[in-house]
Amino acid sequence: MVLYEELCNILGEEKVLTDEPMSRHTTFQVGGPADYFVIPGSPKEIKELIVSLKHKNIPYYILGNGSNLLVGDKGYRGVIIYLYKNLNRIRTEGSHIHAQAGALLSKIAAEALDKSLTGFEFASGIPGTMGGAVMMNAGAYGGEMSHVLESTTILTQEGEIKTLSVDELELGYRTSIIAKNDYVVLEAVVGLTPGNADEIRALMEELKQRRVTKQPLEYPSAGSTFKRPEGYFAGKLIDDAGLRGFRVGNAQVSTKHCGFVINLGGATAKEIVDLMNHVIDQVEADSGVRLNPEVKRIGEF
Repeated sequence: MVLYEELCNILGEEKVLTDEPMSRHTTFQVGGPADYFVIPGSPKEIKELIVSLKHKNIPYYILGNGSNLLVGDKGYRGVIIYLYKNLNRIRTEGSHIHAQAGALLSKIAAEALDKSLTGFEFASGIPGTMGGAVMMNAGAYGGEMSHVLESTTILTQEGEIKTLSVDELELGYRTSIIAKNDYVVLEAVVGLTPGNADEIRALMEELKQRRVTKQPLEYPSAGSTFKRPEGYFAGKLIDDAGLRGFRVGNAQVSTKHCGFVINLGGATAKEIVDLMNHVIDQVEADSGVRLNPEVKRIGEF
């Protein structure tokens, strides 16, 4: 209870939850309870939190929309720091959009449309936040964050707040210096181009229809389950291995898009992991290509 009291002293009791089911906070809708689930309201509170937790050697995880995450059935021993609820402000200055780490990409895309700024349409359907998108250089339909990102403000493990230019972020395929060094994204700035609102809206609608048509959006998932192997498409490799529709319990390889593992309802984290492992082994046996998961796992399985 000493930790609970300290968290309450930093944030206020109303921002500290205990034994919070992580199934409520991931797009997979899977995951056991987190020991502590905290909702900071400012970068200052995040810094104070992390400095305190690091000093006590207590594990923590920064959570946005939970869209690329699988939490174990037994939950998370430590502190989940939830940025989505309070740290989601967006503002526009000329052709630049400043967004806090918890801002949804869809909201940022809507802001760009409202201001007739083009370049962010690719992200309009990605179900994540700015923080996660910067950390993993999120992308879709030929666009990615590295194309529009100008700078990001981060918190280091030592509690130092720094602003890094895009050239300093070492952005690659689903990676960055932020992921490598366990930095915390606080805010980011994207530079866009003045455009025609009708054309921007039409492109966003076209990409939305492509997603609805090709992706199993009607089921809980974490989006694309596996990284794209160089020279291949993960979904085709999985399909070619005869795994379309393959199930472990209530976890299934989507029949609509084999690159997605979906929760048919009531799936456990163990079922999802067992299914993913089976897919990896089967695809390697069939094609010689070993798939790597894109979904991050935390907690106890």
